[in-house]
Amino acid sequence: QVQLVESGGDLVQPGGSLRLSCAASGFRGPYYAIGWFRQAPGKEREEVTCISSADDSTYYTDSVKGRFTLSRDRSKNTVYLQMNSLKPEDTGVYYCALYVGFIEIMGTCDIAMDLWGKGTLVTVSS
Repeated sequence: QVQLVESGGDLVQPGGSLRLSCAASGFRGPYYAIGWFRQAPGKEREEVTCISSADDSTYYTDSVKGRFTLSRDRSKNTVYLQMNSLKPEDTGVYYCALYVGFIEIMGTCDIAMDLWGKGTLVTVSS
């Protein structure tokens, strides 16, 4: 059974950094897309970033460009979201999601993800 488990959420001050992890168990690919989404209190879930294994095509939403970085450790079947210069508006539950299959990321992560993690809470506040 494929599972996604997020970790790393915490309370951090504005300007601080966090690294989120998403461990995918029971899955080996080779073709997939994986990404991070977030949901702020009282708002709809939004895409943050995603990457395709087919061609490493990547997308970042405008509000996180230059601050957040998605990376992968294939040996650990884990993806990371390094978040720097955090702002209060980055607060929310961060979800990892997986699409199984061949896909290229073209300007959006709004694709029909097959599996979602339970989320990890990031709070940016002084």
